[in-house]
Amino acid sequence: SEKADTVPGYDFLVNSVWPEIVRGLEEKLPSLFNPGNPDVFHEKYTTSMDFVRKFERQCGSQASVKRLRSHPSYHNFNNKWNLPVYFQIRFREIAGALEEALSDTLEEAPAGSSYCLLATHMVWMSLLKCWSDQMFLPLLAHRLWKLSLQILARYSVFVTEVSLRPISSENMKESKKPVPVGRKEPSVSLSPSEDQGNGSSPESQPLSSISSTQLVYVAADLDKLQDQIPDILDMIKPKLEMIGFKNVSCIAGALEDSKASLSACMPTLNNRIIQDLSESSFTYLKSALEVPRLYRRTNKEVPTKASPYVDSALKPFYRLQNEYKDTLKQSMVHQWLEGALSESTQRYYETVSDVLSSVKKMEESLKRLKQARRTATSNPVGTNGGMSDDNKIRLQLALDVEYFREQIRKMGLETSSIKSFSALTELVLTAKDQATAEQS
Repeated sequence: SEKADTVPGYDFLVNSVWPEIVRGLEEKLPSLFNPGNPDVFHEKYTTSMDFVRKFERQCGSQASVKRLRSHPSYHNFNNKWNLPVYFQIRFREIAGALEEALSDTLEEAPAGSSYCLLATHMVWMSLLKCWSDQMFLPLLAHRLWKLSLQILARYSVFVTEVSLRPISSENMKESKKPVPVGRKEPSVSLSPSEDQGNGSSPESQPLSSISSTQLVYVAADLDKLQDQIPDILDMIKPKLEMIGFKNVSCIAGALEDSKASLSACMPTLNNRIIQDLSESSFTYLKSALEVPRLYRRTNKEVPTKASPYVDSALKPFYRLQNEYKDTLKQSMVHQWLEGALSESTQRYYETVSDVLSSVKKMEESLKRLKQARRTATSNPVGTNGGMSDDNKIRLQLALDVEYFREQIRKMGLETSSIKSFSALTELVLTAKDQATAEQS
């Protein structure tokens, strides 16, 4: 309306037009305010608020806008929109789908996802949904922000629980089977209601196992989600600007706290993976105990190559490097390899040391027996090249360790960074020198 058409002392738009519009909507379109269908409600609310903004621009002055916003029918119109109920419905949608994904089966993420597991994929999709144009409403920004932090906290609890599961001996592939045990209630629940009691105790339910592959996937996803925390801030900032919120540093700080909480889960996961790799490798490395049996009184040829058990012991490390090169950061693979090799090498050193000590004791015992009998019948010298069985054992262990070192270097690692490797090398080199010296 033109200013010339206004009646002095009377605001026609505010006192006549607006109340009639509100009354017409309430009488003719009562379903307009129904939040039962959240998608339809969001569309109607967004359209209605856009209409209100355009109506305000038709007011002749700022004073007129103030009168409109203080008018009872204006408040009545805004109060008709049941935003808390709309949020509750959206909350149940997000929390329900997320909890379904955070199951004991650890299903893989759908094709095309940047994550490995459905659980992490759903966490990210839930965060995107909170701030999407199809769901976000300015007046619910505070609730959606709280929900975002709850989603991240819930995932942190989930990862903590998963990292405590026993590792299964076989790779689990039946990811679509029903959940084997009841889903555990987290200590940080997404539910807005504090009364969550269902009478069941998580302690009374057995922990389902997790495969080595799934454990690696959890670590990869956790690392990627941490990297994407800044993207959440970039996604939220434009929405907060809509409501005039400018304290972005506060939001960034809270997200950093969430990132720190996620990061705190990483050491346990790393240790579990390193332990699993080490165990898988040492299962074969301990076969060094069988080397004496292969050479004592068998007339076996002087060894010239490493034992087959060394290649078998290296397979878990090759698999980690080759199968997950597109999934994991190289730095993470390097850390796991170094940690697992340090643990397995320490145990390998102890095993080889025990074998060499046993060989030396046996050798000394035979020498004493020979001196006592003063006869050559107990001479431990073999028939192949004149090398004794004991020295063949020493040489074989030296060849095994040398091959082990070569393969580690081919993996891009330095043996100097692996605990006990220098001691292991020195141990077998001394034994090798003894064997070659006695032969010559």
